[in-house]
Amino acid sequence: MGSTLEDDTLKKKTEDQYLSDVVVIGSGNAGLSAAATAAEKGAYVIILEKRKNIGGNTIISGGVYNAVDPKRQQYQNIFDSKELHFGQTLKGGDFKGDQELVWILVDRALEGLQWLEKNGMKFQEHVFTIVGGIWPRSHQPIEPAGTGYIKTLKRLCFSLGVRILTGYRAEKLLYRKGRVMGVRCRDLQGKEFLFWAKKGVILATGGFSANVQMRSRYNPLLNDIIPTTNQPGATGDGILMGMEIGAAVTGMEYIQLNPYCEPKTGRLQTILTGAVEHLIYVNNEGNRFVDEGERRDVIADAFLRQKNATAYLINDSQDEFVQKGITHFGKTPEELIKKGHVIKGDTLEELANKIRVPFENLIRSIEKYNKSVELGYDSDFGRTLLKYKIERPPFYACPRVPAVHYTMGGLKINTKAQVLDGKGKPISGLFAAGEVVGGIHGANRLGGNAITETIVFGRIAGESVVRGLD
Repeated sequence: MGSTLEDDTLKKKTEDQYLSDVVVIGSGNAGLSAAATAAEKGAYVIILEKRKNIGGNTIISGGVYNAVDPKRQQYQNIFDSKELHFGQTLKGGDFKGDQELVWILVDRALEGLQWLEKNGMKFQEHVFTIVGGIWPRSHQPIEPAGTGYIKTLKRLCFSLGVRILTGYRAEKLLYRKGRVMGVRCRDLQGKEFLFWAKKGVILATGGFSANVQMRSRYNPLLNDIIPTTNQPGATGDGILMGMEIGAAVTGMEYIQLNPYCEPKTGRLQTILTGAVEHLIYVNNEGNRFVDEGERRDVIADAFLRQKNATAYLINDSQDEFVQKGITHFGKTPEELIKKGHVIKGDTLEELANKIRVPFENLIRSIEKYNKSVELGYDSDFGRTLLKYKIERPPFYACPRVPAVHYTMGGLKINTKAQVLDGKGKPISGLFAAGEVVGGIHGANRLGGNAITETIVFGRIAGESVVRGLD
């Protein structure tokens, strides 16, 4: 695709100033998909990434993409619809999400998935229910974690002439006469640069889970004692830059804890399974304490009520990730066992002894759960996702704690991904997509909806900036 500027890879205005059609800040899914979409429509795009490597939170995520997908779901006899996904997303966020934005999310989800597949990304044919995702519409990439997205979108961007610059930290939006004209940034050596954008700037800088000061401002309980699943760059830069020029924010107090994290570091990557269909949780007494198919915030709250906020994820050898011999983060069960992240027992008694929970309680919890699977009804916690018993040895336990995972709040946008000011009017030349945006997920995000959001609204931002919306 040809550039609308000269054929230079970067057009210099002066030694430290550059001009392009579009500047994208951030190189996770939202930034890369926005850049690729704008470039597909003929724009010359520069991506600025403050870290040395691209990928943001996407590359370390579980990579799960939610979409209503009749072709895949019909082979598993799964009923689904956009209306159901819409309703579950709204309800999952306590009906605080913007209904127009939520509908766009679910309506364009499959289109985004197919766009990725058209550009070479591969997903497994089997869909499942990711923890906190409520319904079996979760698509797992073939490549581990979020690496497949970044590889696919990076390749697409390069093929379209997008320039990606790493080690450039955006500091301030260049706001002139009511319009965002570009961004001021610094490289790793501290040198200042100005990047001017003829059509607009897209903020795709992510949330603020790694910014302890910022998150504790909105929720004082989330201090530095609580770890985060996020990479260190998730510090809310785009939100702060937007607020500085009068952008409105929404839902900043809504911060999600993910209950499935490693006790020492808060990392997600050491989890054995992400399929709700195959697991239960037990506390240090060996007792179940929550509906495992519930929302993440409900489960996290239940974890916090247990001793040391710790519980064990229990599954057996029927689990699909155990069967495949690799987790969705690209780890083998043997590797996780060897490093002490997962405990294996050839019998339930052996497992109970290894994790030091009362065997009588553990066996009673599992037998009662298995009976619930037979009956199709969980009398203890009302779990409805009852598909597989836990009965085939060997058995596995994975200790987990909650960690700060996702910030639902952020910049307010409209259906065209334009950032809004305090009066609800679009700020000319400024667009946003991904976790930097608030108002889509409401008070809680369903598992698997974040990756979908990055692609859907990243593409919308790329489309809108090229149309020159004001």
